[in-house]
Amino acid sequence: WDAAYERELQTFQDIGDTGEIWFGEESMVRIIRWLEKHKVPLDSSVLDIGTGNGVLLVELAKSGYMNLTGIDYSPSAIQLSEKVREKEGMSNIKLKVEDFLAPSAELSGFDICIDKGTFDAISLDPSDAAGKRKLYVGSLGRVLKPEGFFLITSCNWTKEELLNEFREGFEILEELPTPKFCFGGRIGNSVTALVFKRKKVQPSILDKLD
Repeated sequence: WDAAYERELQTFQDIGDTGEIWFGEESMVRIIRWLEKHKVPLDSSVLDIGTGNGVLLVELAKSGYMNLTGIDYSPSAIQLSEKVREKEGMSNIKLKVEDFLAPSAELSGFDICIDKGTFDAISLDPSDAAGKRKLYVGSLGRVLKPEGFFLITSCNWTKEELLNEFREGFEILEELPTPKFCFGGRIGNSVTALVFKRKKVQPSILDKLD
């Protein structure tokens, strides 16, 4: 990923091209429309997990969202997103080099977490992908507030598979419409987009005794 983002960084510096938008522009429009439809306050804290070039955060800022943070474990990706932020004049976007599987203590209390392809990338890791998926779910539970929203876009997982992956601590709110295709008389989706809500923290037995 560092090598890929170093190439995109060089391209941006050479010709001002921000690079690839994962899942295309429609995926960003889909997310912003959902936030607007549900009247999510513009000062809600938003975390973009695996921000890449940071273009989603720029679009959110253009839509009026003010409390935006992007993380990526690739320093080159954060360098690129900083350049894009600078070009767009969006100084209020916070960017950090962070490994989401081992997040720092200060990465917490977010109202909304967004993932476009990062869970997919982790799922393809040849070394202990299943263990890393569990770490991801655990990290999400730590950084997202109880009853906070998690919007995920995936091309690797079906709705049912994602429901299974995030069954611990999260409940499905809705599936967002994505482009359909027809092959051999069957209709399907190449992309899955879901909105989860983090469940309320249940009081422990000790809390009840108190």
